[in-house]
Amino acid sequence: MPASSHQLKSGLERHDAGHVHSLIKRLRLERLAKRFPPRVVLAMYVFVNGFVTIALLSLLAVFTRTAFVFPSLGPTAYLFFFSPLARGARPRHAILGHAIGLICGYGALVLVGGNVAHGPQELIHWQSGVAAALSLAATGALMVLFRVSHPPAGATTLIVSLGLLSKPLDLLIIEVAVLLLTLQALLINRLAGIPYPLWEKREHKTAHSEHQL
Repeated sequence: MPASSHQLKSGLERHDAGHVHSLIKRLRLERLAKRFPPRVVLAMYVFVNGFVTIALLSLLAVFTRTAFVFPSLGPTAYLFFFSPLARGARPRHAILGHAIGLICGYGALVLVGGNVAHGPQELIHWQSGVAAALSLAATGALMVLFRVSHPPAGATTLIVSLGLLSKPLDLLIIEVAVLLLTLQALLINRLAGIPYPLWEKREHKTAHSEHQL
C-alpha cells in the first residue's frame, strides 16, 4: 500500500535516514517514493550511491590501471550513505582513519621484512601474522590518541600489512580514492539538506564525558 509523505518521512527517521526524505523532496521524487515502504526507499538510496561511487572509482582504476578500488572502501561508503551523521562518517574521521591505517600497515610490513604476498597461500607465515597484529594494534591505538573513529581503517591497515597493496604509489592512490569518496558523500549529503560537516562537527561535552582521556 502506498505510503503518505508523512509516513515516508517518519518511517525513514525510524531507520535514522531522515536525510533520504529531504533529498527525495528536493529532487521532486516524492510521488515515486510513496510507492514503496520506507525500508525499501532507504535500501534503494544506499544501493544507488554505493553503485555510483564504486562504479566511478572502478572506471578510474581501469583507465589508470591502478588500485582505486579496494575492500575497505565498501564499509566507508556504507557509513557515508546509511548513517551520514554518525561520528565515523565525518570527513575528518574517514580521511585520517585510512591515512593512519596506511601508515601503520606499511610500517608493520617494513618492520617484518617487507614481503609482498601474491596469493592466499603466501599469507600463512609468521611474518604476515606479526605484521597484521602489529598494524591493527597500532592503528587502533593511534586512532584513540588522535580522537579518530573510523572502523574501516582496520581493514585498510590489514590490506597493506599483509602485502596485498604495499607499494608507496598504491598507498597514495588508496588515500586519493578515500578523498574522492568523501567528496561525493559531502556533495550528496549537502544536497539532501543535512548538516554534513566539511571536516568535523564540534560537539559540546558534558561534565561526565570523556574529556579526561
